Amino acid sequence: MQFEVWAPQAERVTLRCDGATRAMERDPGREGWWRTEAEARDGSRYGYALDDGPVLPDPRSRRQPDGPDGLSAVVDHERHAWRTAWAGRPLPGAVLYELHVGTYTREGTLDAAAERLGHLAELGVTHVELMPLCPFPGRHGWGYEGVSLWAVHEPYGGPEALKRFVDRAHALGLGVVLDVVHNHLGPSGNYLPAFGPYFTDTHHTPWGSAVNLDAPGSDEVRDYLRESALAWLRDYRIDGLRLDAVHALADTRACHFLEELSAAVDALAAELDRPLFLIAESDLNDPRLITPREEGGLGLHAQWNDDFHHALHTALTGESQGYYGDFARAPLAALAKTLTGGYFHDGTYSSFRGRRHGRPLDRTRVAAHRLLGYGQTHDQVGNRALGDRLSASLSPGLLACAATLVLTAPFTPMLFMGEEWAAGTPWQFFTDHTDPELAEAVRRGRRREFASHGWAEEDVPDPQDPATRDRSCLDWTEPGGEPHARVLDWYRTLIALRHGQADLTDPDLADIKVAHDERQRWLAFRRGDVRVAVNLAKEPAAIPLGPRHARVLAAWEPVEAPGPDGLLQVPGESAVVLLQG
Repeated sequence: MQFEVWAPQAERVTLRCDGATRAMERDPGREGWWRTEAEARDGSRYGYALDDGPVLPDPRSRRQPDGPDGLSAVVDHERHAWRTAWAGRPLPGAVLYELHVGTYTREGTLDAAAERLGHLAELGVTHVELMPLCPFPGRHGWGYEGVSLWAVHEPYGGPEALKRFVDRAHALGLGVVLDVVHNHLGPSGNYLPAFGPYFTDTHHTPWGSAVNLDAPGSDEVRDYLRESALAWLRDYRIDGLRLDAVHALADTRACHFLEELSAAVDALAAELDRPLFLIAESDLNDPRLITPREEGGLGLHAQWNDDFHHALHTALTGESQGYYGDFARAPLAALAKTLTGGYFHDGTYSSFRGRRHGRPLDRTRVAAHRLLGYGQTHDQVGNRALGDRLSASLSPGLLACAATLVLTAPFTPMLFMGEEWAAGTPWQFFTDHTDPELAEAVRRGRRREFASHGWAEEDVPDPQDPATRDRSCLDWTEPGGEPHARVLDWYRTLIALRHGQADLTDPDLADIKVAHDERQRWLAFRRGDVRVAVNLAKEPAAIPLGPRHARVLAAWEPVEAPGPDGLLQVPGESAVVLLQG
C-alpha cells in the first residue's frame, strides 16, 4: 500500500505502521510531498514522524480509533457491501431535519440513531442533516471543534457505523446531509501546523489564525479541504454538505475556494450520476453565494436564512435583545419582507452591526428553494443560556403557527430534532474536553458571556458536566403524550400538504403576496391557489382573504371557510391552510 503525506518544511519523514518503521522519500512530481510503500490492511495503525519527532496521526486519516491524539488507521472503503441502490434525492422539494447524533438518542451513536430513522420517514422529511462527525477529544460535544476532517468520531461508531446509517436512511428514502467545518479546527488534537502552513496569520477569525486559503502553501490546503468534502460524498454516499460559517473563510484569490468547491461537487455529481448539493451557513446576506457560477456567483446550491428565523422568532416571542432588535420593531412586517424578498437586511441599516448590511436578492432569478427557512436550529436553541426551545415558553397553538410558517413558506424548510413533537427537553451547550485548562477556559467563558447579559453565573449550565449533555437528549416517550402527540400530528399534516400541493414547492418568490396586521398580530400569504393564515394573538381575528371560494385543507383549531364577505375567522393562537378556486 502507498502512504503519502504533505510535509513541505520537514527534512526527514518516517512512517510507522503496525510497529514497523520505514523512511519516506520525497515525491519528485509533487513538491513538499513524501511517499513510501508498506504492507498494510484495513485497520492497520500508522502515523508519521517529522524530523525524528513524535509519531503523529495522518492529516488525511480516515479513522482515529483512539481519538485525535492516537495513531491513524487504514480504512478500505471497498470492503463495505452497500445494500441499497440509491439514485439520490435533490434539494428542490426537500424537507430537512437537523440531527445531533450524540443526543438524538440516549445511547448517542450512529447505530442507535439509525434505529430511529423510521420516525423521520413517517414524519415525511426527505433529508437528515447530521451535525459534524469529525473526531474531537472526549466522547460528547457539538462537533464544531473537530479535527481529522476525513474521519468519523469513534464514540459515534466510526466509519462503518456511518455507512450503516446512510444505508438505512437511503433504504427509507431519506437523503443524508453532513455538516462540515472548514473555517477552523479544534484547538485540542490538531496537529496540522506541524505538517505545513495549514493556517495563516494573514487573516484572523473568532477562533484565531485563519485556515490558509490564499497565502503561500494554500494550494495544498485548498486541495485538502476540497478532497475531504468530496470523500464524504463519494466514500459514504452522502447527498449534500452543510458548510459551517463560510463568512469566516478568508480568501482573497481570484477564484474563491467556495467557487472551486462547488465546481468540484458538480463534477462529482455528473460522474456519479446522482444529485449532490452544498448548503452554506452565511451571515453576509450576499446573493452571489447562491448565484450560479456561469452568472458570476460562487455556485453554492443553497444557504441558511437567519433573517427569516429572526423575524419569526421575534414575532412569536417578542424578544428584542441583540440581533433581534431590528426585527422586533415590526416583526410581522419583517416576516412579510423575508417571505417575499428572502433577506430582511438587503442593504438596510443593522443596529446590531452598526452599519448597513446585505444586498438585494433578485427574486425573479433566485429560486426560493435556495434559501432554507426554520424556526429552530442547534445554534438558535443551544446558544441560549439555558438551551431552551420555543416549547419552553410558547403555547401549543403558537408552536403550530411557527410550524405552519416554516412548512408553507417558499423556502426549503428545516426542522431541529424534537421540535416536531414540541420536545420538553432543552438542548444545551456541552463539551467533554480532556485538557483541564481548556475545559476550565470554556466553562469560564460561557458563564462570563451570559453574565454580561444579566444571567447569574450559577444558573448557566456547566458545559463539562455530563448532566448537561444528558439533559439535552431527546425523550422518546414524549410523542405518546399530550400536547406532544397533537403537535406531531400537525407537523405530519403540514409536511404531507407540502408534498401534495404543487403551489407549496413553487420556487417563484415574486409570486408570493403577503398581508398582515401588526397590531392585531395576524399574517396571511398566498402561494398560487393556497392561502395560509396565522393568528398570533390570543383573541380571534377576522382575516380578509377575498370573495373567492375556498376550502380548508388544515386547521389547528376548527374553522369555517370564509363566507361571502371573504373574512376568515381564525381563533387565537391558531393557523389555517386553505385552497381557493
